[in-house]
Amino acid sequence: MLKAILKYAAPILILMIAGTWLVSSKYWPFSSEEIDQFVNCRSSTISGVVGSIGGPFTLIDQKGMTVTDADVITEPSLIYFGYTFCPDVCPLDTARNSEVVDILALDGKSVTPVFISIDPKRDTPEVMAEYSEWIHPKMIGLTGSQEQVKAASEAYRTYYKLHSDEDNEFYLVDHSTLTYLVLPKHGFVEIFRRDQSAKKIAEKLACYIKYS
Repeated sequence: MLKAILKYAAPILILMIAGTWLVSSKYWPFSSEEIDQFVNCRSSTISGVVGSIGGPFTLIDQKGMTVTDADVITEPSLIYFGYTFCPDVCPLDTARNSEVVDILALDGKSVTPVFISIDPKRDTPEVMAEYSEWIHPKMIGLTGSQEQVKAASEAYRTYYKLHSDEDNEFYLVDHSTLTYLVLPKHGFVEIFRRDQSAKKIAEKLACYIKYS
Protein backbone atom coordinates (compact mmCIF):
# COMPACT_ATOMS: atom_id res chain seq x y z
CA MET A 1 0.00 0.00 0.00
CA LEU A 2 2.77 2.41 0.97
CA LYS A 3 4.67 1.64 -2.25
CA ALA A 4 1.56 2.38 -4.28
CA ILE A 5 1.08 5.74 -2.55
CA LEU A 6 4.72 6.68 -3.10
CA LYS A 7 4.51 5.59 -6.72
CA TYR A 8 1.81 8.15 -7.49
CA ALA A 9 2.76 10.82 -4.91
CA ALA A 10 6.02 11.85 -6.59
CA PRO A 11 4.51 12.63 -10.03
CA ILE A 12 1.59 14.44 -8.40
CA LEU A 13 3.97 16.53 -6.30
CA ILE A 14 6.02 17.43 -9.36
CA LEU A 15 2.89 18.46 -11.25
CA MET A 16 1.75 20.60 -8.32
CA ILE A 17 5.11 22.39 -8.12
CA ALA A 18 5.21 22.94 -11.88
CA GLY A 19 1.64 24.19 -11.88
CA THR A 20 2.31 26.62 -9.05
CA TRP A 21 5.35 28.01 -10.88
CA LEU A 22 3.44 28.38 -14.14
CA VAL A 23 0.50 30.18 -12.57
CA SER A 24 2.76 32.58 -10.70
CA SER A 25 5.07 33.25 -13.65
CA LYS A 26 4.77 35.72 -16.52
CA TYR A 27 4.34 32.81 -18.93
CA TRP A 28 0.89 32.01 -17.56
CA PRO A 29 -1.53 33.21 -20.29
CA PHE A 30 -3.73 34.96 -17.72
CA SER A 31 -0.83 36.66 -15.94
CA SER A 32 -1.07 40.44 -15.52
CA GLU A 33 2.68 40.76 -15.99
CA GLU A 34 3.71 41.58 -19.56
CA ILE A 35 6.57 39.72 -21.19
CA ASP A 36 9.48 42.10 -21.82
CA GLN A 37 10.39 41.71 -25.49
CA PHE A 38 13.67 43.54 -24.86
CA VAL A 39 14.80 41.42 -21.92
CA ASN A 40 17.87 40.26 -23.87
CA CYS A 41 18.90 43.85 -24.52
CA ARG A 42 18.20 45.77 -21.31
CA SER A 43 20.78 46.83 -18.77
CA SER A 44 19.92 45.56 -15.31
CA THR A 45 20.39 49.06 -13.89
CA ILE A 46 17.37 50.47 -15.73
CA SER A 47 15.00 47.51 -15.86
CA GLY A 48 12.99 48.79 -12.92
CA VAL A 49 12.60 52.43 -14.02
CA VAL A 50 11.68 52.14 -17.69
CA GLY A 51 8.05 53.09 -17.18
CA SER A 52 8.88 56.19 -15.15
CA ILE A 53 11.16 57.88 -17.70
CA GLY A 54 10.13 59.69 -20.87
CA GLY A 55 6.80 60.90 -22.11
CA PRO A 56 5.16 63.44 -24.41
CA PHE A 57 6.75 66.82 -25.07
CA THR A 58 6.13 69.90 -27.20
CA LEU A 59 9.18 71.84 -28.38
CA ILE A 60 10.44 73.94 -31.31
CA ASP A 61 12.73 72.42 -33.91
CA GLN A 62 15.63 74.02 -35.76
CA LYS A 63 13.25 75.19 -38.49
CA GLY A 64 11.17 77.14 -35.99
CA MET A 65 8.27 74.67 -36.17
CA THR A 66 6.38 73.50 -33.09
CA VAL A 67 6.74 69.72 -32.86
CA THR A 68 5.70 66.97 -30.47
CA ASP A 69 7.44 63.76 -29.50
CA ALA A 70 5.28 61.95 -32.07
CA ASP A 71 6.70 64.19 -34.80
CA VAL A 72 10.29 63.68 -33.66
CA ILE A 73 10.49 60.02 -32.66
CA THR A 74 9.58 58.29 -35.91
CA GLU A 75 12.39 55.73 -35.68
CA PRO A 76 14.88 54.62 -33.01
CA SER A 77 16.24 57.85 -31.55
CA LEU A 78 19.11 58.85 -29.26
CA ILE A 79 18.00 61.81 -27.14
CA TYR A 80 20.55 64.02 -25.39
CA PHE A 81 19.92 67.09 -23.24
CA GLY A 82 22.59 69.80 -23.38
CA TYR A 83 23.33 73.23 -24.82
CA THR A 84 25.29 74.59 -27.77
CA PHE A 85 27.56 76.84 -25.67
CA CYS A 86 28.75 73.80 -23.71
CA PRO A 87 32.57 73.95 -23.97
CA ASP A 88 33.46 70.26 -23.94
CA VAL A 89 31.01 67.61 -22.72
CA CYS A 90 28.11 68.20 -25.14
CA PRO A 91 30.21 68.27 -28.34
CA LEU A 92 31.93 65.04 -27.34
CA ASP A 93 28.73 63.25 -26.35
CA THR A 94 26.74 64.34 -29.39
CA ALA A 95 29.66 63.45 -31.67
CA ARG A 96 29.76 60.00 -30.03
CA ASN A 97 26.01 59.59 -30.62
CA SER A 98 26.47 60.62 -34.24
CA GLU A 99 29.15 57.98 -34.62
CA VAL A 100 26.64 55.41 -33.34
CA VAL A 101 24.21 56.52 -36.05
CA ASP A 102 26.89 56.12 -38.72
CA ILE A 103 27.97 52.68 -37.46
CA LEU A 104 24.41 51.40 -37.62
CA ALA A 105 23.82 53.00 -41.02
CA LEU A 106 26.59 50.81 -42.43
CA ASP A 107 24.48 47.84 -41.37
CA GLY A 108 21.32 49.25 -42.91
CA LYS A 109 19.81 50.45 -39.61
CA SER A 110 18.43 53.98 -39.39
CA VAL A 111 18.64 55.98 -36.14
CA THR A 112 18.00 59.66 -35.42
CA PRO A 113 20.20 61.71 -33.06
CA VAL A 114 18.12 64.27 -31.11
CA PHE A 115 19.59 67.22 -29.20
CA ILE A 116 17.31 69.02 -26.74
CA SER A 117 18.60 72.34 -25.44
CA ILE A 118 18.33 73.14 -21.74
CA ASP A 119 19.47 76.72 -22.51
CA PRO A 120 16.65 78.13 -24.67
CA LYS A 121 17.67 81.72 -23.91
CA ARG A 122 20.71 81.40 -26.17
CA ASP A 123 19.75 78.34 -28.19
CA THR A 124 17.33 79.83 -30.69
CA PRO A 125 16.10 77.72 -33.62
CA GLU A 126 18.74 79.37 -35.81
CA VAL A 127 21.52 78.44 -33.37
CA MET A 128 20.16 74.90 -33.09
CA ALA A 129 20.07 74.59 -36.89
CA GLU A 130 23.72 75.56 -37.19
CA TYR A 131 24.80 73.29 -34.34
CA SER A 132 22.78 70.30 -35.56
CA GLU A 133 24.14 70.58 -39.10
CA TRP A 134 27.67 70.75 -37.69
CA ILE A 135 27.22 67.61 -35.57
CA HIS A 136 25.30 65.38 -37.99
CA PRO A 137 23.03 65.91 -41.03
CA LYS A 138 20.30 63.75 -39.44
CA MET A 139 20.36 65.49 -36.06
CA ILE A 140 17.13 67.10 -34.89
CA GLY A 141 17.78 70.12 -32.69
CA LEU A 142 15.01 71.12 -30.29
CA THR A 143 14.53 74.20 -28.15
CA GLY A 144 11.47 76.02 -26.83
CA SER A 145 10.24 78.21 -24.01
CA GLN A 146 11.64 77.78 -20.52
CA GLU A 147 8.43 76.00 -19.56
CA GLN A 148 8.54 73.62 -22.52
CA VAL A 149 12.18 72.73 -21.93
CA LYS A 150 11.57 72.20 -18.21
CA ALA A 151 8.63 69.90 -18.94
CA ALA A 152 10.70 67.77 -21.35
CA SER A 153 13.58 67.63 -18.87
CA GLU A 154 11.30 66.56 -16.04
CA ALA A 155 9.72 63.87 -18.23
CA TYR A 156 13.15 62.33 -18.80
CA ARG A 157 14.25 63.05 -15.22
CA THR A 158 17.28 65.05 -16.27
CA TYR A 159 19.07 67.69 -14.22
CA TYR A 160 20.20 71.16 -15.26
CA LYS A 161 21.02 74.37 -13.45
CA LEU A 162 22.12 77.71 -14.82
CA HIS A 163 25.05 79.36 -13.07
CA SER A 164 24.33 82.49 -11.07
CA ASP A 165 26.24 84.66 -13.57
CA GLU A 166 23.55 84.28 -16.22
CA ASP A 167 23.88 87.97 -17.10
CA ASN A 168 27.26 87.08 -18.58
CA GLU A 169 26.69 85.90 -22.16
CA PHE A 170 29.27 83.15 -21.60
CA TYR A 171 27.54 81.63 -18.55
CA LEU A 172 27.70 77.86 -18.10
CA VAL A 173 24.94 75.36 -17.34
CA ASP A 174 25.38 72.30 -15.15
CA HIS A 175 23.49 69.32 -16.53
CA SER A 176 23.22 65.54 -16.56
CA THR A 177 24.96 63.75 -19.42
CA LEU A 178 22.93 60.63 -20.14
CA THR A 179 21.73 59.59 -23.58
CA TYR A 180 18.24 58.10 -23.85
CA LEU A 181 17.24 55.47 -26.40
CA VAL A 182 13.61 55.94 -27.39
CA LEU A 183 11.65 53.72 -29.78
CA PRO A 184 8.38 54.52 -31.58
CA LYS A 185 5.42 52.79 -29.89
CA HIS A 186 7.65 51.71 -27.00
CA GLY A 187 9.01 55.00 -25.65
CA PHE A 188 12.14 55.08 -23.50
CA VAL A 189 13.94 51.73 -23.27
CA GLU A 190 17.60 52.34 -22.38
CA ILE A 191 20.14 54.77 -20.92
CA PHE A 192 23.71 55.20 -22.13
CA ARG A 193 26.44 56.81 -20.01
CA ARG A 194 29.03 59.10 -21.52
CA ASP A 195 31.84 56.63 -20.79
CA GLN A 196 30.30 54.03 -23.11
CA SER A 197 31.89 53.79 -26.56
CA ALA A 198 30.05 54.30 -29.82
CA LYS A 199 30.74 50.68 -30.76
CA LYS A 200 29.21 49.30 -27.54
CA ILE A 201 26.16 51.53 -27.83
CA ALA A 202 25.68 50.54 -31.47
CA GLU A 203 25.75 46.86 -30.48
CA LYS A 204 23.16 47.45 -27.77
CA LEU A 205 20.98 49.54 -30.05
CA ALA A 206 21.10 46.89 -32.76
CA CYS A 207 19.67 44.45 -30.23
CA TYR A 208 16.71 46.74 -29.54
CA ILE A 209 16.08 47.25 -33.25
CA LYS A 210 16.17 43.48 -33.78
CA TYR A 211 13.48 42.81 -31.15
CA SER A 212 11.32 45.88 -31.82
